[in-house]
Amino acid sequence: MSPAPHTPGHPAPAELVSTVAELRHARVRHAAAPGATAVVMTMGALHEGHATLVRAARERVGPDGSVIVTVFVNPLQFGAGEDLDRYPRTLKADLELASEAGAGIVFAPAADEVYPGGQPQVRITAGPMGELLEGASRPGHFDGVLTVVAKLLHLTQPDLAFFGQKDAQQLAVIRRMAKDLNFPVEIVGVPTVRETDGLALSSRNRYLSAEERRTALALSRALFAGRDRLAAQEALRARADALPGAQDRAGQRAEALTRLGEARAAADVHAVAQAAEGGAAGAVRAAARAVLDEAAAAEPPLVLDYLALVDPADFTEAGDAHRGEAILAVAGRVGTTRLIDNIPLTFGDPEGTTQGAAK
Repeated sequence: MSPAPHTPGHPAPAELVSTVAELRHARVRHAAAPGATAVVMTMGALHEGHATLVRAARERVGPDGSVIVTVFVNPLQFGAGEDLDRYPRTLKADLELASEAGAGIVFAPAADEVYPGGQPQVRITAGPMGELLEGASRPGHFDGVLTVVAKLLHLTQPDLAFFGQKDAQQLAVIRRMAKDLNFPVEIVGVPTVRETDGLALSSRNRYLSAEERRTALALSRALFAGRDRLAAQEALRARADALPGAQDRAGQRAEALTRLGEARAAADVHAVAQAAEGGAAGAVRAAARAVLDEAAAAEPPLVLDYLALVDPADFTEAGDAHRGEAILAVAGRVGTTRLIDNIPLTFGDPEGTTQGAAK
């Protein structure tokens, strides 16, 4: 399908294609441009988070590059009892948003176009990382994700592929697949986009009632509480380390802080001890869990699936003495809607900056 004429001053409408053959022909036409090709893979119901990915892709490849957006509700990544049939399909609106954000091609195939022989017998397995957290809650989910991502990478043949960091574990397993299987593509992560109240943008937010949304906000508040606790821990540790004669034991540090008039810090001997011994991870988890426990008693309640502080390399749990990059991740259900969220953290603050950037 050829793109429609566009109004001067507005982005050209993206070319909508629905078959592999149409995609191949569209790629040939767009390949005449000298720039790189980027892909943004979605399941449709596009929102500002997706638009941010498309804009990032367009900025990276420039005006001469090609940006392909895929819109495909992948049945392989929905488990029994999950919302495949309920998942919103809004192709007309998706095409408009993708066009406005800078896409040149929108590939929106039917399931039998992507899986012409029915569900594939040969699939990509996510391995140990795919069995943790989201993988434990949704067995086989990441195998379905990687299988369709691999197929779409072959079909679109991009130089770069853009994914949101909101789905941090998905981003991690895709990066690992690209590395392990030598896909000639750069996997680019784009920071999470949030609504004004802090809730991470998701196609599933539309399912929440006003009351459910109030409860769901505990997910992002818990992450921010953990982040702010880490900022306090790191600042306290740095302050304690800088005090004369207070380099050996947490008790000595508390006494030194008292001498400086830091009554609140000195009273929190437990926090000082954690800062001294590298146990800030426990404080981060505790701060986040306190918010989630309160939400569990709300009406309607938040039913927590998991709260985890993990190493982004393999999504194993970060130990109490963890230093370096980490991800604080949470998942829970409010009513019938399951939501996930996460934020990146840095333990040890190697750049000399503090955690606690604007939400």
